[in-house]
Amino acid sequence: QVHLEESGGGLVQAGGSLRLSCAASGRTFSSYVMGWFRQAPGKEREFVAAIRWPGGTTYYADSVKGRFAISMDNAKKTVALQMNSLKPEDTAVYYCALDLNFIAIGTMTAEYDYWGQGTQVTVSS
Repeated sequence: QVHLEESGGGLVQAGGSLRLSCAASGRTFSSYVMGWFRQAPGKEREFVAAIRWPGGTTYYADSVKGRFAISMDNAKKTVALQMNSLKPEDTAVYYCALDLNFIAIGTMTAEYDYWGQGTQVTVSS
């Protein structure tokens, strides 16, 4: 089993920045994809960004490309999401997810094996 715990959410004004972190604990693993999804009220959970390890390949949703950056500290099994130029439409609960199949970076929720509890990000206009 793997436990994922997110931190770093909060309230920020439009144009501001936030940094989310997600720490994985439990069983050991060396090849994986860690990603971030988000879910706004009344909407389906959607892919935001992911990183594949080893290699460090990243992939972003078009809506956040150029504004968000995902990074990984493999030694600590921690993934971060730096969010800049935030917009009110970025408001959502953000979830960290882990895929241990290491086939490719997936954008569908069903491709991920473990999930965190989520952290709220609210961007005011």
